[in-house]
Amino acid sequence: MKKASLLLLTGIVAFAACQDPLFPEKPSIDSDLKGEVVDVNGLSGFKKLFVLNEGQMGANNASLDMLRISDSNYITGVFKKMNPTEGAGLGDVGNDIVVVGDELWIAVNNSGIVEVLSAKDETEIAAVQVPMPRCLAYDDNYVYVSSWNGAVAVYGSDWSVDVEKSKNPKGAVYRIDRKTKKLDEGTVEVGYQPEGLAVSSGKLYVANSGGVASSLPPAYSYDKSVSVIDTKSFKAEKTIEVEINLQKVFADSKGNVYVSTFGNYYSVHSGLWQIKANGSASKVADYASYVAFRDDTVYCIGNENEFDYYSAPSTVTWTCKNGSKEAWSIHLDGVNPYALAALPGGSFVIADAGNYVNPGSVSLFTDGAKKWTVSAGVCPGHFAIW
Repeated sequence: MKKASLLLLTGIVAFAACQDPLFPEKPSIDSDLKGEVVDVNGLSGFKKLFVLNEGQMGANNASLDMLRISDSNYITGVFKKMNPTEGAGLGDVGNDIVVVGDELWIAVNNSGIVEVLSAKDETEIAAVQVPMPRCLAYDDNYVYVSSWNGAVAVYGSDWSVDVEKSKNPKGAVYRIDRKTKKLDEGTVEVGYQPEGLAVSSGKLYVANSGGVASSLPPAYSYDKSVSVIDTKSFKAEKTIEVEINLQKVFADSKGNVYVSTFGNYYSVHSGLWQIKANGSASKVADYASYVAFRDDTVYCIGNENEFDYYSAPSTVTWTCKNGSKEAWSIHLDGVNPYALAALPGGSFVIADAGNYVNPGSVSLFTDGAKKWTVSAGVCPGHFAIW
């Protein structure tokens, strides 16, 4: 792994040989790991729920948690426990996680690494260097990675943007060969600060946010485009204009693509858009700050007064299937959502980041009601199941 370099002096090694090992011993199998026991009755269709904790930017404390269904254990810090020689841990800012077959792929943004782990025991298989990786998608041959490509807004002491020190290049999509774990030659330029992406009918749909571009030249505005890439030629075909500050992308089994937007936080609400197979885009509804996808359905949680930072959140929940808004309700019971996932069988997990510095929490909801809450790592923000 390339996140840290360890200098081992002869004297240190000699001392360590007489004392405790320099690194703790790795468990032979991850079933040796124990955590908090929770109620998993009613959960089926998967073996493990993985929780990627983003950590605090610059603190190098991203981490991986795991709920093991076989014995009901929720275990924190799994990566460090199963890879104890990796002194730097998972890295700086975990940004996305997907399960690809029996492998766990994790984008670690500030570290410039896409980690590949075994989903069976969380041990490292490979660490692929990618500039500022953000989100992941895959097909039979490749894992695709959206990248901010070096974009950064630098702020002065008065919180104004230092244009001279900031960078605003267009983003890119990279692809990694699933078999070799090697970065493929060539990239595809997309819009400003791409985020989520999804594969549908041989096309890769990439949501461009413009999160940095909104504060910098040439346009001083958010991006509002979805880039469409042909996966066979790995070339951009077209862009589809949707809404500003696009975030997550989901593809259903009927050729439709759904894209969420954060809006601009003062005049354009968060929301969900549908792109049909013919390329036409239409708005489904407002209020979709937190979204999840399962069984061709997008689940949305929003806040009607999301522009008013002095009022308590007024929660709105709804779903979208076949482009239509439908009823859905969940009683958050004090949980402040930061991330949402829909599980097989109808249950949901919601991450609460708390104060973004100390450990957050993960809660399971069944039949719309909270079943339990456990402590997670710092800033839990992404889920995947195996």
